[in-house]
Amino acid sequence: MKHDKLISETQISSRIKELGQQISQDYCDRSVTLIGVLKGAFIFLSDLSRALSIPHMVDFMAVSSYGSSTSSSGIVRILKDLDYPITNQHILLVEDIIDSGLTLKYLLNMFYSRSPASVAVCALLDKTNKHPDEKLADYIGFEIPDKFVVGYGLDYQQLYRNLPYIATVNNVENNE
Repeated sequence: MKHDKLISETQISSRIKELGQQISQDYCDRSVTLIGVLKGAFIFLSDLSRALSIPHMVDFMAVSSYGSSTSSSGIVRILKDLDYPITNQHILLVEDIIDSGLTLKYLLNMFYSRSPASVAVCALLDKTNKHPDEKLADYIGFEIPDKFVVGYGLDYQQLYRNLPYIATVNNVENNE
């Protein structure tokens, strides 16, 4: 599959350090629980966790709105729920990419129903042109165009997660 580098490994590393510093400053007086959305966010969450200088816990969820397709089905399914309760916890939801925002909105509603102390969102990538009138993340690594991307945890048919950079895929339709 042909792909073109969009964001380099160096750019990603530098931006994650900046995000880690900002989040550490914002949460300097409290502990936070990072909740990674599997599978795409596992690499980002790992690097972000190491960039934080504050106490934090880590948990994971697995959800699906894509199945094996490159566009959302419109239905969010929980494949793996949290291992720990989030009542009265400060939550930082860590996402690989915000596309339409459907999955993110579903997760936020679910989290708020569990009475956390606070909820914020950190996304590595945001296709802001897909939701121009909504600010869906508190922390954004990079705004990207409406292209299908792989690498750094993001996949195409479960492949290419291991690329150390973000790349656009040229022969895949992105119909979401």
